[in-house]
Amino acid sequence: MTTTLFTNARLIDPESRSDTPGSLLVENGRIIAAGAEIAVPDDTAVVDCNGKCLAPGIVDIGVKVCEPGERHKESYRSAGLAAAAGGVTTMITRPDTSPAIDSPETLEFVTRRANAAAPVNVLPMAALTKGREGREMTEIGFLMDAGAVAFTDCDHVIANTKVFSRALTYARSLNALVIAHPQDPGLSDGACVTSGKFASLRGLPAVSAMAERMGLDRDIALLEMTGARYHADQITTSRALPALARAKRNGLDITAGVSIHHLTLNELDVADYRTFFKVKPPLRAEDDRLAVIEALRDGLIDIISSMHTPQDEESKRLPYEEAASGAVALETLLPAALRLVHGEYLDLPTLFAALSLNPARRLQLDSGRLSPGAPADLVLFDPDAPFILDRATLHSKSRNTPFDGERMQGRVLATYVAGTPVYRRG
Repeated sequence: MTTTLFTNARLIDPESRSDTPGSLLVENGRIIAAGAEIAVPDDTAVVDCNGKCLAPGIVDIGVKVCEPGERHKESYRSAGLAAAAGGVTTMITRPDTSPAIDSPETLEFVTRRANAAAPVNVLPMAALTKGREGREMTEIGFLMDAGAVAFTDCDHVIANTKVFSRALTYARSLNALVIAHPQDPGLSDGACVTSGKFASLRGLPAVSAMAERMGLDRDIALLEMTGARYHADQITTSRALPALARAKRNGLDITAGVSIHHLTLNELDVADYRTFFKVKPPLRAEDDRLAVIEALRDGLIDIISSMHTPQDEESKRLPYEEAASGAVALETLLPAALRLVHGEYLDLPTLFAALSLNPARRLQLDSGRLSPGAPADLVLFDPDAPFILDRATLHSKSRNTPFDGERMQGRVLATYVAGTPVYRRG
């Protein structure tokens, strides 16, 4: 029996929305007590947290690991090391690999690779349609049996409404979670920035923020028809928020997420065609960014994710219009998110509700909290430690981060999975 006491900690509990000094007792990988005074058994290992923050480990929905097909960009080992260094204890991986994860055999392959190579928990998503081509749904039941926790075609929007409605109906019969990318595919085709004066000055192909609103409106109508469980992977514009609010008021089983890049960056960061800032959907106007932060604070948007998308140098060192979309973010997720705390937009319990508790609840996991019985998946961090990010120090194989050279505040000191340390700084 292994027992560990985390003492002298600042406990960040998103479930009780509390931020209090105290201790945490862990036994055999589970939390058994938390509070100011805890009876400690004999032969207990003690970890002195030195007054730093101890919170539930991050549950990150939407991580791309490039196995199979593009292992040179990211492997389960490198992604797992990056996750551990970033305080992410559970990665929910995307199926947009080459080939797509659309069969039980492919899913079993990546599950074996993840279990063998990654030091953190890895739960895979599977494609909703075969090849993510939007024509024929996958074998959802068999994929669930093989371990798929959700179904998504990622940024390939299913344009055929009949195919999508049938997939939602079938997913509803199995209580499967469908994750979609709200975007009108016709309007957004070929676009790489958001419409506006800045896009016009740069001469780049742009998409209106209404494309997100139109895509979400369509999906909500299908939810009303099918009653499926649905999660919008990224809501990034103020135009989409009223539709999301109405859907929640009407009792639909809908949640929404946002990437850390859309919370902390805006369209002006593209500046001189800097391709590390090219993400999908494109960065939005500052008014949109502030509206999304407010929606997150109010609980309208539920989840913050990294949308970790590794791209090699050859994919990014191209003209902006031709460069691949995406940025790595497993290691930068927490320090970037702490900008919202230091800017007094959110407090730490609210932040960790979006990073840990809400994604765990949406996926029906028992993690994301500090309650007795929960797994001891934990992150110990100093929210005030300043540093300048050097992308050469990242654990990911790809280094396409928009935060390279940025001044950041907040360091992960240690990460624990089931009470076992998987990362210690220094």
